[in-house]
Amino acid sequence: MTKNEKTSGYKPRIADALLERKLKGKGAVLIEGAKWCGKTTTAQQVAQSSLKLGETSVLHSSKELAEMNPSLLLEGATPRLIDEWQTIPTLWDSIRSEVDNRNECGQFILTGSSVPADESQIVHSGTGRISRLLMRPMSLFESGDSSGEISLGTLFDAPTEIFSENKIDIERLAYLTCRGGWPKASLMDGDIALDQALDYYDAVIHYDIQRADGLARDPERVKLLMRAYARHQGTSVNLRVICEDMKANDNSSLNEDTVASYIKALKKIFVVEDMSAWNPNLRSKTAVRTSDTRFFTDPSIGTAALGIGPSDFLNDTHSFGLFFETLAVRDLRIFADALDGSLYHYRDKNGLECDAVLHRRNGTYGLIEIKLGGNTLIEEGAANLKTLAQKIDTTKMKEPSFLMVLTGVGPYAYRRKDGVYVVPLGCLKG
Repeated sequence: MTKNEKTSGYKPRIADALLERKLKGKGAVLIEGAKWCGKTTTAQQVAQSSLKLGETSVLHSSKELAEMNPSLLLEGATPRLIDEWQTIPTLWDSIRSEVDNRNECGQFILTGSSVPADESQIVHSGTGRISRLLMRPMSLFESGDSSGEISLGTLFDAPTEIFSENKIDIERLAYLTCRGGWPKASLMDGDIALDQALDYYDAVIHYDIQRADGLARDPERVKLLMRAYARHQGTSVNLRVICEDMKANDNSSLNEDTVASYIKALKKIFVVEDMSAWNPNLRSKTAVRTSDTRFFTDPSIGTAALGIGPSDFLNDTHSFGLFFETLAVRDLRIFADALDGSLYHYRDKNGLECDAVLHRRNGTYGLIEIKLGGNTLIEEGAANLKTLAQKIDTTKMKEPSFLMVLTGVGPYAYRRKDGVYVVPLGCLKG
């Protein structure tokens, strides 16, 4: 592949700018993320040559060459793309060594949809030579479904007025939740687009999870686990609860250690991405819950696991709200990366919760409640945000830059009289 062979119809990704920045600062960049999320296509926009180890014939011959003279596989115009590098784990140390030898930035781009099944073959960490970039499926802004008229980054400047009209109604939002952010699906319509998440789910069950760590996994147990995860997404349930959920449909022996190993395998192939707890400085000695919150990388994985579609959400708005939270978290995580921040959740012993806290490296942060829509839920979310903001000890940390209720439906993005922003996801960008 040469520079002139870029993918036609490519939809720009937020990761484009992140990749460009990282290539200027390190000899190599590793792009990780779920299969089909667009890692290779994004890398191809800047790569000048490539080694596609995802192709069976290329992989077979490359393995033989890697044993004899791995440096030959690294020859080519730079940045050189090494696609699905984890299929030959020993290449990691060869790339690290080559980066040292060349002493130049932007030499290699590695992509991988899983971590190596056998990490013992890797000697060096790559620290200082190889930077990491996590890609997720597309946000609504990247897929062209959000207008992007409200910038999340701008909210950190606390504008006194915002306005945008939301073009996404509840039927469309239900469809987008089930379609997911898979790049190919964003180019398709109707049921054909919805099929892409089902195909991804089937691939995880029957193939992808098997290559996570080289262990044989029971496809039926993988199904049970993913269904349990879908039912408990957005919550902080422990392994015991998930195990009991699975046992209701599994007559064979099943324990928490087995469930934990299956979850670990799903994390290694980037199917699930749990959210860590935020631990702020508070005025009172309130105990903060530290359990992770369960999330899929994309909401469509959960809908595929449960076999539900857009019409099911329209008949069950409570379940729709849970899946919408996963959709919103996916987009917020993508935007947080662009803003040099991370996403957390908050919950204390008294039951006060905050769905998402976007905390940037410079110490600024915003508090976000995620609600499907409706005045009652918006009022509830705004009240929670203001209660939490008042608990924060601003003598020890900054006060929140903004409070926002992120909605699924609703006609407008606007700033309330109390200063809380109400922003539909269909208006948001990073």
